[in-house]
Amino acid sequence: MEPTLQIDTLAALANETRLSVYRALKAAGPNGLAAGALASELSIAPNSLSNHLGILTRAGVVARRRHGRSIIYSANPDRVRALAKLLVDS
Repeated sequence: MEPTLQIDTLAALANETRLSVYRALKAAGPNGLAAGALASELSIAPNSLSNHLGILTRAGVVARRRHGRSIIYSANPDRVRALAKLLVDS
């Protein structure tokens, strides 16, 4: 993993709200959650959640896909595992 990706991943998860979003998506499994359901579950304003999801998506920690009219978000645990392994093995 490149140093820039390491920093982006750490920075994305170094925020309490974004960490909560990641954990909720991880718990939802590979099917993920629609943004509206995630906002309701975490009691986060949709516009704030959108910003956090953008940061997590750009860092590769969260993936997004379109399902009909909804956008479904899911965790990308492989990115987090790769970073954790790198940190432990360094």
